[in-house]
Amino acid sequence: MNRLEGKVAIITGGNSGVGAATAKKFAAEGAKVVITARREAQLEAVANEIKEAGGEVLPVVGDISKPEDAGKMVAAAVEKYGKLDILVNNAGVLDNGLKAIDKFAEEDVNKVLDINTKGTMFMIREASKEMAKNNYGSIVNVASVAGVMGCGGAAYVASKAAVVGITRHTALRFAGTGVRCNAICPGTIVTPMVAGMKPDNMDMDIFGQMMKHNDLKVAPCMPEDVANMLLFFASDESRAITGQSIVTDFGSTL
Repeated sequence: MNRLEGKVAIITGGNSGVGAATAKKFAAEGAKVVITARREAQLEAVANEIKEAGGEVLPVVGDISKPEDAGKMVAAAVEKYGKLDILVNNAGVLDNGLKAIDKFAEEDVNKVLDINTKGTMFMIREASKEMAKNNYGSIVNVASVAGVMGCGGAAYVASKAAVVGITRHTALRFAGTGVRCNAICPGTIVTPMVAGMKPDNMDMDIFGQMMKHNDLKVAPCMPEDVANMLLFFASDESRAITGQSIVTDFGSTL
């Protein structure tokens, strides 16, 4: 308990799944959490759960794919709590049906890159400015095993591989300053986003190839599993680690 006592954390995509689980865990560990998402009703529901459990939370509605909204989120955290210690870039979307490189649609690429990649970069740009003022901060990006192994739709793989790259870039930029950046790369996570995938819209060619390289006997991650990893990288227990991207999939892709 109290592993994040006195820390201020922004968690994007805090309205459900991994983001909601992470916000609740961080608040229980003593952090003041700022949760962001586009859907206000879901965001407020998570905020109310945190408050009822005795946690400190500020919900901020916004779209990370818009640079002005990213700035608004960081400004709201600093105005309310006076600083920013932790950023968890969790918000993300899947492409439509795991379309492979020979089948992807341009609208999928634009949507997925705008949120998964550009949104992550916008948030890092704004958060790192505040963290640099205090020579302290932990940025944790939720990438994906898809960005490491190529197992996913082309648009999604591209977006998450870019997150892995920008993680190393950010760590290099701030090495030695007290501001660090890491990424976790989960495998399949049981969340509403994944549950919404429809089999009749799947690209079975790439899906079949993925199944050849995955151990289906291995359990998927639950949101709490990912939240536990995020807690470690957000806390000072991992203060010697920066620029790393860790696959968290129970070994299914080994």
